[in-house]
Amino acid sequence: MGHCSLFLLSCLLWSFLITGTHQLQSSQTQVLLQIRKHLEYPSQLEIWNNHGMDLCYLSPSTQVNMKCQNNVVIELRIVGDKPAKVKNFVGFAIPNQTLSGSFSMDSFVTTLSRLTSLRVLSLVSLGIWGPLPDKIHRLSSLEYLDLSSNNLFGSIPPKISTMVKLQTLNLDDNFFNGTVPNWFDSLSNLTILSIRNNQLKGAFPSSIQRVTTLVDLILSGNDLSGKLPNLDRLSKLNVLDLSGNSLDSDLPSMPKGLVMAFLSNNSLSGEVPGQYSQLSQLQHFDMSFNKLSGKLPASLLSLPNISYLNLASNMLSGSLPVHLNCGSKLQLVDISNNRLTGGLPYCLSTESGNRVVKFGGNCLSVDLHHQHAESSCIDVPVKRKPSGEKKIVLLVGVIAGIFVIIVLLAFGLLMVCKRYCHLGISEQHLLHKAAQEKSVTGFSSEILSNASFISEAANLGIQGRPACRSFTIEELKEATNNFNNSAILGDGSHGKLYRGTLENGTQVAIRCIPSSKKYSMRNLKLRLDLLARLRHPHLVCLLGHCIDGGEQDYTVNKVFLVYEYVSNGNFRAYLSEDNPRKVLNWSERLAVLTSIAKAIHFLHTGVIPGSFNNRLKANNILLDEYGIGKLSDYGLSIVSEAAGNCGENGEGPKSW
Repeated sequence: MGHCSLFLLSCLLWSFLITGTHQLQSSQTQVLLQIRKHLEYPSQLEIWNNHGMDLCYLSPSTQVNMKCQNNVVIELRIVGDKPAKVKNFVGFAIPNQTLSGSFSMDSFVTTLSRLTSLRVLSLVSLGIWGPLPDKIHRLSSLEYLDLSSNNLFGSIPPKISTMVKLQTLNLDDNFFNGTVPNWFDSLSNLTILSIRNNQLKGAFPSSIQRVTTLVDLILSGNDLSGKLPNLDRLSKLNVLDLSGNSLDSDLPSMPKGLVMAFLSNNSLSGEVPGQYSQLSQLQHFDMSFNKLSGKLPASLLSLPNISYLNLASNMLSGSLPVHLNCGSKLQLVDISNNRLTGGLPYCLSTESGNRVVKFGGNCLSVDLHHQHAESSCIDVPVKRKPSGEKKIVLLVGVIAGIFVIIVLLAFGLLMVCKRYCHLGISEQHLLHKAAQEKSVTGFSSEILSNASFISEAANLGIQGRPACRSFTIEELKEATNNFNNSAILGDGSHGKLYRGTLENGTQVAIRCIPSSKKYSMRNLKLRLDLLARLRHPHLVCLLGHCIDGGEQDYTVNKVFLVYEYVSNGNFRAYLSEDNPRKVLNWSERLAVLTSIAKAIHFLHTGVIPGSFNNRLKANNILLDEYGIGKLSDYGLSIVSEAAGNCGENGEGPKSW
């Protein structure tokens, strides 16, 4: 009887442990399925399709690993198969390389934050793109965060500084830009900080000196510059990787427990500190491709654990001791392309076992075929300083020269001011006259003349696109076979649209706009300059323009706008089932409209002044060869009165 009771008690206890440890709450399951939807159902998560099975019981794999405790998820690791870092990424979705244009990083993080007990989150190579929102700090229990090999951009959210339990932060292989944050000392438990291969700039953050818990510090492949502070206070630091930056200071002191140091491909200068001979745990030391000078410290070769030493392509000079004893674990030494002289120590000779030694490009007395003449490695003697009398004469000459340069600059500035002030008065008079005429666009002449104040958001649309240029009327006639009727794509209140082919074979669409007689040549050029600055991936690209009319300030007859040719038709053609084209499903329609919404948002807020009369209708939404939506006939109110009438029903292009 006693054995039976004991057995029943054991079974009850075992079932309680299973229920309390593994069985997942239904709300947590719903969050996981929402995460799968946000990630657009990657093949790695097909194992979640079995709705009858508790997701906590799934066997872990190299691609998906999840752990549960007390009915909630505490660890989620997913590794996708998207490219580690998309080339030519400019902040928008790229088919088959990132998640689609309908993906929202903000909504995704909102869903993730419902896993309030999550301690480990690793989402790698999933094609995630967009700015990382501040609300990531809602995952306040996180101890491990890895979002590497995605397409995140913008600045690193300051709110991460409040995630005090964080021990590992890995943001490698993304597109984060701006300066490196200086709040890392708020993360008192941080042991691993890795933000390699991003686009971060500015100085090395001083707060890192106060993160005494750091074990690995990896900031390589960015554009950090300036002085590198002493790091000896980081007593637990084992790995330091700052290679591939633009640091240009002397070498700092290092913590004695350092195991690996990578500082190659910078502009570090000065001598190698003698303190480095005390780094008894050092195994891997790479200072190649810098500007280090002075003697090569022989003690580095004798460190007890050193196995890899690379000091190639610096300006180290002097000679090494012949009877130097190298460390027993030393396997590779590269001291090539320096200014070393003399002979090689026996422990670096070719007779010293399997050790690899590279020493070409010096002035050593061995292997003369790969060495320079010794004279090229000897410093040129410093010339004797001039006497006191010569110093005074030199100083007077320098002061007199500076005075003459200042006078010449002042005279030149005065002449430039006279010339351009006169032109400025003439231009202001011209623009004032245009302002009095109350142009239908609503843009004041002051705004037009200062239209260079374009938001930085426009830079994303400019990258990789041809510059807007002026065309001659002869070029356009040749491209359209003298504006033959067979080249007409559409005709409406804002002029005819022609299809043409430039001399280099580029397909273009040419809009002929009757210009308002109220616009002078100079005023119209200001307006065209403003229109040319409207660049965005979801706007049909303006390649150039042509003004047909008089010279200088005479009246303009016609304006021709030359656009890229978008060959896949307009949005309306993909909505009707009667059309022979493929009808878009709802997700495809939403993706197109999301793209156009981004373009409209840019036109309203991304430029100064904003462009509001943009003729938004289905005919003016075009699809390119990849099915990506682009808005046409935007901003025509800047140069045409007819285009500014929002009530017009002019027919849009059918096949452009």
